Amino acid sequence: MSDEIMVLTATAASIGFFHTLFGPDHYLPFIVMSRSGQWSIRKTFWITLLCGIGHVVGSIVLGFLGVAFGIAVSRIEFIESVRGDLAAWILIAFGLIYFVWGMRRAYRNKPHTHMHSHADGEAHVHEHKHFEEHTHVHKTTDARTLTPWILFTIFVLGPCEPLIPILMYPAAKADFMGLIMVTGVFSVLTIGTMLGVVMISAYGLKQLPTRKLERYMHAIAGATILLSGMAIQLLGL
Repeated sequence: MSDEIMVLTATAASIGFFHTLFGPDHYLPFIVMSRSGQWSIRKTFWITLLCGIGHVVGSIVLGFLGVAFGIAVSRIEFIESVRGDLAAWILIAFGLIYFVWGMRRAYRNKPHTHMHSHADGEAHVHEHKHFEEHTHVHKTTDARTLTPWILFTIFVLGPCEPLIPILMYPAAKADFMGLIMVTGVFSVLTIGTMLGVVMISAYGLKQLPTRKLERYMHAIAGATILLSGMAIQLLGL
């Protein structure tokens, strides 16, 4: 292994870790959706893993095509930029729609009390929520099935910006095996960091007493996803 490939491999590990850690869009959507959708830890793991794989594979395929056909890095960066903008706007739209739906659901699910009198003259008051009691099971199932696919689509479109110009093209100038190693290390660290942050945060969030916020969890999730998309589009995170 050449010194250049060793340096690029170390750089790939560092960038894979820090670009994921400092990019909240890599993990916040999974954390909040896991809580609001009441995903199990196992389901959260697999959804995050599949989205992480889709996230890196999209850029890897584009990078290998660029290397194989000698496409200028500037053109590849332009394509990645378009993909990034598209993914960010979809994330924003999804977050906004989910937030509005969550607020509407929270409003309709406002708890209220009723007084009941018994034959013996005793009266008591109980609290209930009409919306939860009349929600059809198939509607909940459809929403939980659709959401992971939306996230997967967003992450497949979302590019790994530093991968191609900083790592793949320089590694390709050395040798093919070096290119494979650098790409593999970046991918493993990116996906591993996503999984680590999501799993620790999702598990920790499940332990917190959030009953008072339960009614607003969907709206909170939507707002978080919306802000993540805006952070990408406006701040370039």
